[in-house]
Amino acid sequence: MAEKVVLHYFNGRGRMEAIRWLLAVADVEFDEVHLTNSQQYQKLLSDGDLMFQQVPMVEIDGMKLVQTKAILNYIAEKYNLHGKDPKDRVMINMYSEALIDLMEMIMILPFSTDVAAKLENIQTKAKERYLPVFEKVLSGHIYLVGGKISCADVQLLECTLMLEENFTGILADFPNVKAFQGRMTQLPTIKKFLLPGSKRKPRPDENYVKTVMEVFSL
Repeated sequence: MAEKVVLHYFNGRGRMEAIRWLLAVADVEFDEVHLTNSQQYQKLLSDGDLMFQQVPMVEIDGMKLVQTKAILNYIAEKYNLHGKDPKDRVMINMYSEALIDLMEMIMILPFSTDVAAKLENIQTKAKERYLPVFEKVLSGHIYLVGGKISCADVQLLECTLMLEENFTGILADFPNVKAFQGRMTQLPTIKKFLLPGSKRKPRPDENYVKTVMEVFSL
């Protein structure tokens, strides 16, 4: 029996949340080791577990993987969420990287000053740069690429939920994206992940920010 996947990160969303989402959709059970102090982080460094001295780190298949996109790609490949051929994969990767760019803008808000201006910028970019692309792609299609679910679909769902947390009604002008969101939330593994008590993390709060600063001695 394969060892359970283990995630090393903070008890919060950050860069690990997309990984949690993808594992949940693939119906893969995982454990988490939450970083709460600098000593834990320093031990990972001294043990040589963090190739580039960064988290997230994921233990899977006898490896200790770092770099979020590499981890996501490995999970997507392993669980058939990365398209059927190179053309599918490059489209999936383009969509995924764009969505990660947008989500990272939201991720850093708790650590930012001038939050109002940053929120306005995020909303503008979401409505003018990102959402129109997905609205067009989803016209007449259930999924983004190849007629089947991929990691890009999972990230689009995650991103739309993050956007709605910050901008009520932002999907009103994007009915195809809103319909896609509704379909995705009915998939059994996603429905389970959205239930209270799952390993999905809440929006970051002051305690999350404080913990991150303490772990990195900032």
